[in-house]
Amino acid sequence: MDGGFREWLGGLSGRELVLLGILGVVALGGAGLWYVRSLPQPVAIHAEPVAAPSVSATPAPLLVHVVGLVREPGVYELPEGSRVIDALDAAGGAKRDAELSALNLAAPLTDGQQIIVPRTADVEALASAAPGGVAAATSALVNINTASAEELDTLPGIGEVLAAAILQYREEHGPFTSVDQLVDVSGIGEVTLEELRDLVTI
Repeated sequence: MDGGFREWLGGLSGRELVLLGILGVVALGGAGLWYVRSLPQPVAIHAEPVAAPSVSATPAPLLVHVVGLVREPGVYELPEGSRVIDALDAAGGAKRDAELSALNLAAPLTDGQQIIVPRTADVEALASAAPGGVAAATSALVNINTASAEELDTLPGIGEVLAAAILQYREEHGPFTSVDQLVDVSGIGEVTLEELRDLVTI
């Protein structure tokens, strides 16, 4: 069979042999292309950028001014949610002669608040100086419509900043019509109002 094939090839002209060679190459190329296309194709995966998890804003710290019978008076930075007792601890704790019963140690702090830790002797002197003792002393209320900034500053939870805010509110809105109206003053909330309720009047 091989001899016959060679004999057949020998009977072809040179041009026919070239054409036959070209057809063979084309046939092999087509077969190769089909084979390549039949192979499994890789799948490109495009990963989307993953956004970084959002970080909640850190609450701003509170600045409070601790004065009076504490070991280290000054301005202290405390985290939000701190209480009066935390401010006293930051100031080194109360001194031996401090009258802590005059303060609400569990009261929440507000930014800009001033905490005055009184002396036991001063509290007792105030009580004894008033006719009728302690009961009369507690009746000496601060009139929020007539009090000066210095008088307002003596109230628990009312420092220089809030005393000025109360005076500004009076100038802009006129006299207070009730003690409850103090919550309309910027910086005074319900907690501070409850501390002042039994100490002020109109």
